[in-house]
Amino acid sequence: MRLYRKYFSVFLKGAMQYKVSFFLTMLAQFFVSFEVFLGVYFMFQRFHSVEGFTYSQVLLCYSAVLFQFYLAEFFFRGFDRFASMLGNGQFDRILVRPRNTVFQVITSQMDFTRMGRLLQGFVLLPYAMATAGVEWNFLRVLTLLFMILGGTLLFAGIFVLGATLSFFTTAGLEVVNVFTDGVKEHGKYPLSIYGKRVLEFCTFVIPYALVQYYPLLYLLGRSTDLLYVFLPLIASAFLIPCWLLWRFGVRHYRSTGS
Repeated sequence: MRLYRKYFSVFLKGAMQYKVSFFLTMLAQFFVSFEVFLGVYFMFQRFHSVEGFTYSQVLLCYSAVLFQFYLAEFFFRGFDRFASMLGNGQFDRILVRPRNTVFQVITSQMDFTRMGRLLQGFVLLPYAMATAGVEWNFLRVLTLLFMILGGTLLFAGIFVLGATLSFFTTAGLEVVNVFTDGVKEHGKYPLSIYGKRVLEFCTFVIPYALVQYYPLLYLLGRSTDLLYVFLPLIASAFLIPCWLLWRFGVRHYRSTGS
C-alpha cells in the first residue's frame, strides 16, 4: 500500500506540472460525460416515466453507474491499455521485476483528468438522493455504498478479462467494450426496460443486474428482500475468475520479441 501511495503521488505531481492544462482537460472530461445526462433529461421531458421509474429514480441509478465505471476506469486503467503494453514490449519488462504483475499494470497509468467525469456523479447523486422519494435509513445507505463498491469491482473484473484476452489475440478484442462502455451507457436505466432476456444475461452471465437493478428495487422500496442489499458484494466475486484467467494468461504468455 505504501508503494501504491508513492506511485499515486508521482503521477499526481506529474499531472500538476501544468496546472492550467490539467484543470481545463478535467473540465472538458466533465462536459463530455455531461451530454449523456442531457440525453436522459430531455427524454424525460417527453416521457415522464420509463417502466414506472421516474426521472429522479433513473437519475439515482445513473449517478451510481457513473461512480462504478469511472472509479474502476481510474484505478484499473492500466488494464484498459494492456494490448499496447504487449505490443511495445512493456509487459516483458514487468515480468522481470520483483513485483506482482497486477500491481504493476495497475500502477502503469493513472489519468487524474478522468476525475472530471466523476464530478458529474458528485453533482447528480445528492440531488437524486433528495428527490427520488427514497426513505433513507442505515440499510439503504449501505445498499448504495455496496452498489458503488460492487459495481467498481465488477467493472474492474471486466477490464482484467479484456486484458487477458489480449494474451491470445493480436490486439485487445473490441467486443469487451460492449461490457464496459456499453454497460455504462445502457446501465443508466434500470435493466428491466430492456426485456427479460437481457435481465437474465446481466444476472447470470455478466452479473451487472446484481449491482444495479436488484439493489435499486430495494432502495426504492419495491422489494423488501434483504438479500438485495448484499447482492453487489456477491457480484464483486466476478473479479475472482477474471483474476484466475489473468494468471493463466501470464503463465502461457509468449513474448513478442520487440
